[in-house]
Amino acid sequence: MVVGERPVVEEPRLAVRGRASGAWSRRGLLLFFLPALATVLTGLTVLAVSGNLLLPFERVVVLEGKMASKRDFFEDEEVQRILMKHRIKVHITSTGSREVALRDLAAFDFVFPSGQPAGDLITGVRSAAGQYAKVQRPFVSPIVLATYRQYAETLHDAGIATPLPAAGSDQPLYYSLDMQKFLESIDRGRRWSDLGIDRHGISNTNRVFAQSPDVCGSNSAGTYLALVSYTWRGNGPDVPSTEQEASSRAQSVKHLMEQGLPAADVFKTYISPEGKGIAPVVVAYEHQYLTYQVRYRAESERLDSERVLLYPSTQFVTQPQFIALNGEGDRLGELMVSDRELRRRAMELGFRILDPAGEVAGDQLSTFLTERRVPVPALRSNNTRSPMPRIRFLEQMISAVGDCPPAQLPDAAQ
Repeated sequence: MVVGERPVVEEPRLAVRGRASGAWSRRGLLLFFLPALATVLTGLTVLAVSGNLLLPFERVVVLEGKMASKRDFFEDEEVQRILMKHRIKVHITSTGSREVALRDLAAFDFVFPSGQPAGDLITGVRSAAGQYAKVQRPFVSPIVLATYRQYAETLHDAGIATPLPAAGSDQPLYYSLDMQKFLESIDRGRRWSDLGIDRHGISNTNRVFAQSPDVCGSNSAGTYLALVSYTWRGNGPDVPSTEQEASSRAQSVKHLMEQGLPAADVFKTYISPEGKGIAPVVVAYEHQYLTYQVRYRAESERLDSERVLLYPSTQFVTQPQFIALNGEGDRLGELMVSDRELRRRAMELGFRILDPAGEVAGDQLSTFLTERRVPVPALRSNNTRSPMPRIRFLEQMISAVGDCPPAQLPDAAQ
């Protein structure tokens, strides 16, 4: 049929069937869906018990964090699972620890610089500005030099390194490094070939040095600078106490520092197949190496006996500082120091966890390494623990050695 210029289409007629028996229909549907429903409920129960089920009304808080090497902790799948039980998910922006301290932090809930200098800089700046900052210190990790067996044995031959006893390994994984002698070799421009590296099957005519990240952005490099400065002090004081001393100390050790690799890539380079040729000795953290060996043992049922650690005779134990920038960040910080699962996982990742008094909490790490058949480092008790310079003087040294602008420190941070 047509009305005007437009055709009119009749609506289709739908046949209406008679209603089936209600009782039988409901019973059939119930019998059909019961097995599926039981499966779903069982799955939900399992998920709830495992801690992985988050009901719609349980809001997951996504926290923004900024850090350098300690991102390894938050990128660990087990840590992520534990945090999800507390309805927390962490998103990481990776950058050098000193850069964390020198950049705008308005977009972040917390920062986690790898050591005290950067942490003090952040808290000092925020205190001067009247901004929120609450510090937690969950664990520590010593600064070490990671190298390869041929290089460690070459240093041993030269009287610069000494194997440390470690049960569970036919070959030593750990060596004590005489920092004064090591720095003297660098100062004299000695090459690996001069020290006899050829006797260990490697040809290397490059200068002896330890590769560190850029000192202008990395806490490990800044800490290594302080260690080098302390060792090379001669007859001066332990740490600089004036601007003049800081400038003089920086100029005296600048030639002993070798920088270049981005902070995030130093240890990755070390464990790569090309590492031995690119940087045979690198500045690292103890926890990185221990975690690597635990994983290597788990995957291959043996140790990586080619990669070893040098423990400087002058020790610096870096103390990462978790700094909450608001209340949500503080909730995560409290979990870091109080949650048993998180503390145990930190220990399993090679960190030396701290007790409420700030002391290393017992021998949990030693027990864990023994259980995983990884030798426990036996450090010498006569090693020197060196103090860090005040932040204003360390910043002055970093600026001089790294040729970067000094941080603008408020009075509260100095």
